[in-house]
Amino acid sequence: MVSIEHEYNLKGMTAIITGAGNGIGRASALMLAKAGANIVASDINKIAADDTAIAAREFGIKAFGVQCDVTSESDLENLVEKTVTEFGRVNILVNNAGGGGGGREKFEDLTLDYLKKIYTLNVFSIFKLSQLCIPHMKASEYGSIVNISSIASEMASHNMSVYGSSKAAVNQLTKYMAVDLGPFIRVNAIAPGAIKTNALKSVLNPEMEEKMLRKTPLKTLGEPDDIAMAVLYLVSPLSKWVTGQILTINGGGEQELD
Repeated sequence: MVSIEHEYNLKGMTAIITGAGNGIGRASALMLAKAGANIVASDINKIAADDTAIAAREFGIKAFGVQCDVTSESDLENLVEKTVTEFGRVNILVNNAGGGGGGREKFEDLTLDYLKKIYTLNVFSIFKLSQLCIPHMKASEYGSIVNISSIASEMASHNMSVYGSSKAAVNQLTKYMAVDLGPFIRVNAIAPGAIKTNALKSVLNPEMEEKMLRKTPLKTLGEPDDIAMAVLYLVSPLSKWVTGQILTINGGGEQELD
């Protein structure tokens, strides 16, 4: 019987993580480094990307940071080119970078420019970066792509129509990618609920947290490592028969403010 440690071992693999400068992206990069993968930490903030890479190297692997705006096609091409030049391969891609004005998207005030901006950030970037990585994953006969979605893709709430629908598109894209890219490349997504990233902590107050926990059976908000451990599962050989799935991690409920 193969040991659990062997199934989680990513030694010799190369992982690209977007939005790796903080939050879920940083936690995922460090988790994969701990499992032995070489890390390319991509972030729009070069200092933050480099800081994650420095922290990742403490686990004895190779890592470097790359400044990358995922809405820029040339930045994405540069990211993959630098990865292949340094490590000669790409095995793992965590499409984590994303954003939007969830909770602030008043429907009557939305513009087409805003829609294009959010869909380019949350959906189109996944298309392009995945396409760039696919040939290298096929060449090594091992590829795992994890798209970070959101619980907003599965629920309905006020003033989130663009962000929520873009993440719903990520979910469906994930399923179609899985069908098209097998057998050597697996594609899955994670839909986090409310995670205590620095961004959330900066606006979180006791009243807001109490409202979020009303429909949360586990009565606690998530931490970045809760998502990072799921990323590790989905990119490792332990999940070798898992593809096209959306893993919802939300404490068993929906963190609403209404």
